[in-house]
Amino acid sequence: MRNPDQQYIAYPANTIRIIQSHDFQFLKKYGQNFLIDLHVMEKIVRAAGAGPDDIVIEIGPGIGSLTQVLAEEAGRVIAVEIDRRLIPILSQNLAAYSNVEIVEGDFLKLDLPAFFKEKHIDRPVKVVANLPYYITTPIIMALFESGIPLDNVTVMVQEEVARRMQSGPGTKDYGALSLAVQYYASAYIAAYVPQNCFMPRPGVGSAVIRLTRFTEPPVRVQDEKLLFGLIRAAFAQRRKTLVNSIANSPELKFTKEEVAGALKELNLSETIRGEALDLEQFARLAEVLHG
Repeated sequence: MRNPDQQYIAYPANTIRIIQSHDFQFLKKYGQNFLIDLHVMEKIVRAAGAGPDDIVIEIGPGIGSLTQVLAEEAGRVIAVEIDRRLIPILSQNLAAYSNVEIVEGDFLKLDLPAFFKEKHIDRPVKVVANLPYYITTPIIMALFESGIPLDNVTVMVQEEVARRMQSGPGTKDYGALSLAVQYYASAYIAAYVPQNCFMPRPGVGSAVIRLTRFTEPPVRVQDEKLLFGLIRAAFAQRRKTLVNSIANSPELKFTKEEVAGALKELNLSETIRGEALDLEQFARLAEVLHG
């Protein structure tokens, strides 16, 4: 437990004072909900396993509440913030922490390998973020697909999204995100976070989930792009059969007959839907169609 005498940004009174002193207005387009619970922040830092030898990249630091806690544990923190109004606030709030670097920019527009080279990062990093729903999947996929050295990604997301990452075939939460996460990482929900831990309060509950990067994917395919194309197609029209979903996909060029033949080779029904297949079955389907 941290020293209660320390003036942490996360204390609600301090958060309110900072917001009011800068006349800061929350913008819906950025999904801004500032965490105001120090206990939850400690759970995030523990889940990430941030220590003095680690480099942590934080996406969306806001006013620096979690950044401050990370800075006390990690060797180096690079905080990337899209809202330029927050840059001077962050600089002021975190002035005492020499191990924090603030970067203004849209994380999704960064060339991550070039960014890592510029920042002289040559070992696996830990990524921490409090993400709005609309940007969760693009950021997680950008991190995993970029090829940058990753240890784990610990993110605060909507509860529903966290469940989706862990879901298996046949469940209502199972989808393309579930399979993508399961291909790249093992998922562990570290904490559930109620709405009153944020300012302003979001409309739904949240969860902290840690995605620990696999050294090798659990399945092997010759064409990773084809595998994910099949997965996207399967869930773009999830109520349709897999044959129709894949044949109708604009990014794939397979006929219904080719897909039906591949399913037959795998002893799967022509009427099966994508939501019934697990990651290994999608990988086997990709191998047959690749051939």
